[in-house]
Amino acid sequence: MWTRGELKERGKAALHRNYWIVVLATLVVTALTGGFSNTAGNGSLQDGSNAVAGNGDASATLMQMLFSLFGVTGDMIYKKLIGPVHAGMYASFLLILIMIVISAGLLFRIFVGNLFEVGGCRFYEENSEHKTRIAWIIDGFRNGAYLRNVVTIFLRDLYTLLWTLCLIIPGIVKSYEYKMIPYILAENPQISRKRAFELSKQMMDGQKGDAFVLDLSFIGWEFLSFITLGIVQIFYVGPYINVTWAEFYKVMRENALESGIATREELPGLQKEIDE
Repeated sequence: MWTRGELKERGKAALHRNYWIVVLATLVVTALTGGFSNTAGNGSLQDGSNAVAGNGDASATLMQMLFSLFGVTGDMIYKKLIGPVHAGMYASFLLILIMIVISAGLLFRIFVGNLFEVGGCRFYEENSEHKTRIAWIIDGFRNGAYLRNVVTIFLRDLYTLLWTLCLIIPGIVKSYEYKMIPYILAENPQISRKRAFELSKQMMDGQKGDAFVLDLSFIGWEFLSFITLGIVQIFYVGPYINVTWAEFYKVMRENALESGIATREELPGLQKEIDE
């Protein structure tokens, strides 16, 4: 059994034990897994839609802003070469640029960001037990199972997206069902994709509702982050949530071991040091 209060207290202890390293690790992992891109991405897609619909004025304004980012030279290129061209070409150029940026971001997320998510989980697990090093966040790249981890996390995201496209609620349910997958991979990178999904599903059986409420319990902190323009998010809320979820995983792992759902070979626990 577990309570939100107990998990949060243990999470706070882990955070305060290694505060600046946890903050830095959270900042790096969040940035590299795309945590800061949602708002900008949605705005770009909206602008791209307007351009395709033939909104020439909006497209021209956006193009001028884009070229102005490059300073005087970019602004001159826009005025001399781009300005006289029909607005429809602005729209096409902007749409192509958006597609390139989105594709590059997606590939980065799949082949790089997802591995930092796994490494981040390992870092938080280690930090739960002792003051550890930020080097754990790259463990996903050096644990000998790069492609296996890439495919497993990609499929987790794909399945969640497909369930969400069907209906929002099943997507949310599935996201919690798959919640333990990156932690399992962090602890046992050699585990098969099928077994990782199976274990996460079994570990979260009967726990998804309580896990959802655990997330809701941070809503006050999230609001405070919003009104402080993300400052509180960087220096407290993000790290606090992550260390608390690491504590949640530890409880789920012990439950799985005690109930016979998993073996100690599948979930071997923590190491004290990174192998050199």
